[in-house]
Amino acid sequence: MDTVKKVVRSTVFLLLWLAAGLAQANQGTLLIMGDSLSAAYGVPTERAWVALLKSRLESEGLGDWQVVNASISGETTDGGARRLPDLLTQHQPDVVVIELGGNDGLRGFPPPVIKRNLESMIDNSLDAGADALLVGIQIPPNYGERYTRMFADIYPSLSEQHELPLVPFFLDGIYNQQGMMQGDGIHPTAEAQSRLLDNVWPHLAPLLRD
Repeated sequence: MDTVKKVVRSTVFLLLWLAAGLAQANQGTLLIMGDSLSAAYGVPTERAWVALLKSRLESEGLGDWQVVNASISGETTDGGARRLPDLLTQHQPDVVVIELGGNDGLRGFPPPVIKRNLESMIDNSLDAGADALLVGIQIPPNYGERYTRMFADIYPSLSEQHELPLVPFFLDGIYNQQGMMQGDGIHPTAEAQSRLLDNVWPHLAPLLRD
């Protein structure tokens, strides 16, 4: 009888171990590389769009996805490009969301430099076997028509060049709506977070269901 019990316990342990390994194998990892727009600046973390994304994944039957939010307030494309290789090695993501460039634009960095940094992040993500989603941003017109246009063109240009899905404008339906922007005129309010997610979701969901 003791021998039978030992066999049963060993079998149960083996099945649990195999099940855990299978679950881990089926779990995808989503890495978000963003700035303050994705780092919950000025809003409760649980109300930020990344937190809402986790709930959306559950409701859409995609709860196996692990979300790693590596966003930092004030981050630039240069900082993101420098941090990404280590993050790719550490987390081995299946999808990388690149939401950067706004701080570069607000500081007047040269568009070719911004584009080169974003392209480096795209190349590193693809080389690591991950899909990439590029999140477009725009800057206020007071930076001048030429600079504003050159900056805005970065995102669709990279999307077309690398055949990547693109969120055309992260703040669409937010930046010019009452109650949707904080007092600084740069960061969305808590009330705007669900709209941020709605802007991202149609472009992100196909990558997660692939």
